[in-house]
Amino acid sequence: MGEDAKLAFQHPEARAAAYPPAGFPDRISLRDHVVEVEIGAFQQERGRTQRVLFNVVVEVRPSPAGATDDVDDVLSYDTITEAIQAALGDERLNLLETLAERVAARLLAEPQSLRCFVRIEKLDLGPGALGVEIVRTSDGPVREVADDTAPHPVVAFLSNAAIDAPDLPAILDRIEADRPVILCVGPAPNAAPQTGHAMVQRRIDLLAIEQNCWRLAARDARCVVVETRTELDWAMKKGRTTVWAPSKLVLDAVEPPSAQPRDTVALAAWFARQMRAQRMIVVGADAPATDLPTETWPL
Repeated sequence: MGEDAKLAFQHPEARAAAYPPAGFPDRISLRDHVVEVEIGAFQQERGRTQRVLFNVVVEVRPSPAGATDDVDDVLSYDTITEAIQAALGDERLNLLETLAERVAARLLAEPQSLRCFVRIEKLDLGPGALGVEIVRTSDGPVREVADDTAPHPVVAFLSNAAIDAPDLPAILDRIEADRPVILCVGPAPNAAPQTGHAMVQRRIDLLAIEQNCWRLAARDARCVVVETRTELDWAMKKGRTTVWAPSKLVLDAVEPPSAQPRDTVALAAWFARQMRAQRMIVVGADAPATDLPTETWPL
């Protein structure tokens, strides 16, 4: 078998390396991802599921992630599996070619993507793996991704009285009636140090809020503290409850909140707008000035 023929059956990573565009872009990959799904044009494929194997490589634009160690600087691996899930969830498909095109289109809609290799194989239709592989390239400048399927969370602010309430689990149960939920808190009851320096004080006040996030997490195992947009998006898609640690998003914001961290309810309202929240709940405090639908729950 010639080298070209051998390469045709190699993993898409090997093919991407063998046929590079100008330069050598970074790549992320998903290997040997198996999904049970109903797919196929033949009658024998209808009314039953079969195993479908995905191998995907995405070449991406340069990012500072190697230096920053920041998950928000990279194309998340979850983006690949979510593209597959979304393509499979749109409708029942007859052809692997259609499925591959839809996966590639979703991946290339991400601003970081340059080129993708998508190989899909049916494992149960014959003695071997029967499949298709496509290569698609981003056809223009970086595009903003408008994800109309992104969840719209409920953002709930908990006062210290709510955090300390004996019936905190019941309060959380009530909030979680409409998921996904992101919880916000103010600073812990002990006063934060005062420095008289605006920028330093801003960081101290944000850290005081994060201390209280962990205090809430200690009271109920559902309350998982997260700080990055990537983690928040992942948790929302999974219907998980999270507690927002604000330092990163506030300090990295292109349009930071006008409210100071000490105005914690207003800060939570700013965050709710950033997350395109469906509504806001304020437990044990006064409602903020916001155009979001807001409920105030007394204790």
